[in-house]
Amino acid sequence: MAKAKKDIKKVVLAYSGGLDTSIIIPWLKENYNNCEVIAVSGDVGQGTELDGLEEKAIATGASKLYIEDLNKEFVEDFIWPTLKADAVYEGKYLLGTSFARPIIAKRIVEIAKAEGADAICHGCTGKGNDQVRFELTIKAFAPDMQIIAPWRTWEFKSREDEIAYAEAKNIPLKINRETNYSKDKNLWHLSHEGLDLENPANEPMYNKEGFLELGVSPEQAPDKPTYVTISFEKGVPVAIDGEKLGAVEIVKKLNKLGGENGIGITDMVENRLVGMKARGVYETPGGTILYAAHAKLEEICLDRDTLHYKELVANRFAELVYFGQWYTPLREALSAFVDSTQQTVTGDVKFKLYKGNIIDAGVTSPFSLYDEEIATFDEDEVYDQNDSAGFINLFGLPIKVQAKKKGL
Repeated sequence: MAKAKKDIKKVVLAYSGGLDTSIIIPWLKENYNNCEVIAVSGDVGQGTELDGLEEKAIATGASKLYIEDLNKEFVEDFIWPTLKADAVYEGKYLLGTSFARPIIAKRIVEIAKAEGADAICHGCTGKGNDQVRFELTIKAFAPDMQIIAPWRTWEFKSREDEIAYAEAKNIPLKINRETNYSKDKNLWHLSHEGLDLENPANEPMYNKEGFLELGVSPEQAPDKPTYVTISFEKGVPVAIDGEKLGAVEIVKKLNKLGGENGIGITDMVENRLVGMKARGVYETPGGTILYAAHAKLEEICLDRDTLHYKELVANRFAELVYFGQWYTPLREALSAFVDSTQQTVTGDVKFKLYKGNIIDAGVTSPFSLYDEEIATFDEDEVYDQNDSAGFINLFGLPIKVQAKKKGL
């Protein structure tokens, strides 16, 4: 049975310091009998967004703030498995926000249990996907924990209302009414939603100062191409241009290279889990390069049937991640299948980055299934072209029988 408001004395809040969570702290104290609010921020690569967060959280009423460094775990345990699956939601979205939520929510549950909290609170809207991602993870690790979702119950109807409340409470914000895009930033990507982007007829203002944060538009990229080589071992990126790097460093370095060359800007209208269509602009420079490189390597390392079946798995895997179903038996089972396909996905992929384009410049692998002697148009000693006639006769037999039945 859910606890009454008067019984909730300690709440752990998923805290980003953005508009929603900034006003939630005083709102919780006003509406839940001056309950203790413990703020938790999961560091998944937000960078400067975490600066001054503790001072701000305490100034607005929190008793303490946890800042948890989750970067390494985020890349190795969430990004790499999704990359190995080649999972892309609706053909475009590289799942930057989607797989960041479960790792944050899991850590929040751990802290809530350690603190003896009565409830967990998040600032996700009732229209978005994140509410599902947070709450499914909470259910997976604390099935009886009470969840407070202010956007479903409070008096505010818009971000304008929230800003007015923040101003009335003297809560400092890093946004204003004119630049009030809804953004989510982490090590993998940056998303932009709202304002002029809500009308799909409007072209995003890529060249407007301050819009793009992880790179430049293709028009602003250098006129000279940049070459980069990414090395993989069993489907996992391990080196750039021959230099062995850790998981976090690989993403950061490719973000820099990709951003400088206008790589990874995606404008899409996606189908949210809650049923509506939503328009967003995503910056994923390093991730876009890694996905392209991994897929290129699989072209030569995986047999046809495995590659084609894996494409089916990738679509379902992407849905599970997008829908917040990371901690489910099916996602774990699909990851086991994916891992079994990656045993030979080892090698080097070379790209030319130029004004938003990723251009193939060579791929090698000790496990390559490509045989130049078999594939050549020149004379060879290993392929008897006469064998193809019998193959075609058998492969086409059903078509031939059907045609005869039609009297042709």
